[in-house]
Amino acid sequence: MTYSVAVSGASGYAGGEILRILAAHPDVEIRTVTAHSNAGQPLIQHQPHLRSLAHLTLEDTTPEVLAGHDIVFLALPHGQSGQYTDALGDTPLVIDAGADHRLESVADWDRFYGGDFHEPWVYGVPELPVAGAKQRRRLEGASRIAAPGCNASTVSLSLAPGVAAGVIDPSDIVTVLAVGPSGAGRSLKTHLLASEILGSANPYAVGGTHRHIPEIRQALAAARESSVEGGTGPDRGIRISFTPVLVPMARGILATSSAPIVPGMTDEQIRGAWESAYGDETFVQLLPAGEFPRTADVLGANTALMGLAIDRAANRVTVVTAVDNLVKGTAGAAVQSMNIALGLPEGTALTVNGVAP
Repeated sequence: MTYSVAVSGASGYAGGEILRILAAHPDVEIRTVTAHSNAGQPLIQHQPHLRSLAHLTLEDTTPEVLAGHDIVFLALPHGQSGQYTDALGDTPLVIDAGADHRLESVADWDRFYGGDFHEPWVYGVPELPVAGAKQRRRLEGASRIAAPGCNASTVSLSLAPGVAAGVIDPSDIVTVLAVGPSGAGRSLKTHLLASEILGSANPYAVGGTHRHIPEIRQALAAARESSVEGGTGPDRGIRISFTPVLVPMARGILATSSAPIVPGMTDEQIRGAWESAYGDETFVQLLPAGEFPRTADVLGANTALMGLAIDRAANRVTVVTAVDNLVKGTAGAAVQSMNIALGLPEGTALTVNGVAP
């Protein structure tokens, strides 16, 4: 069976990456691409690398244009997807790459986003440990999927095995991320201009204000369901100091995350938690002890590479994880989740290999 696909936000970074991956997918046909201000223009004008899709013209993003497809991908700014998802009730599979359907808490949505709250959908990070299983089990047969935030999924994948196994204390997480500016989208932002970031590193959303914080807490709380004790209260027992730093690379995330070691845990138990969680995974890989990833190693790949260090002097575990924010961080995770939902081979159209520097 060939599935018909529409992609909204097709002139942006995330939409373009979804299209790049789907263009190599043997089971889908990209029939419709949409945009807002760029509607009426050739897709190739905005995505010149997508030569096989040069025949497509960007249409207006309306429920009527998006309806009638087997699958709809929404790659829109946060707060804009809900107005369309409400009108796509007859579409068999809808995947939202924005934040509108990620959060379960109305209070978190109001605090970090604002505007209308929409129901949470199945979270599109298949490898995440959840209540003794993996998130992919919830994705099987799903009709509504919320693709993850790139920073959020990187940190969640980094620490979820330790939280699920009860070997780290999630009440004192510290994470610092070096991120490429493509994660902020294609709309003009003065602080993302080349003249502002070349030769410089720039922190942003400092002091607990980044919108991905509640998404991380939610994912780690779900992982904690399988451990001995769960958290209570608005933070669910998950407390995180989260600081992203823009660095002069077009795409990529290098997240350095740490948390205290639970008393009595051995080095073998700690490393074993990550080996058990990801030992059989294709797209999330733990490097040998003493090795740590580079963002260059995952460029263009649907792969998260991580290295783990046990710092006994500080009594903390440190995990360093590299992803391509536009692939494993967003578009690749969305297509991987689509494959699972449809019962297709999970890795169809996705690559574990990066692009050689």
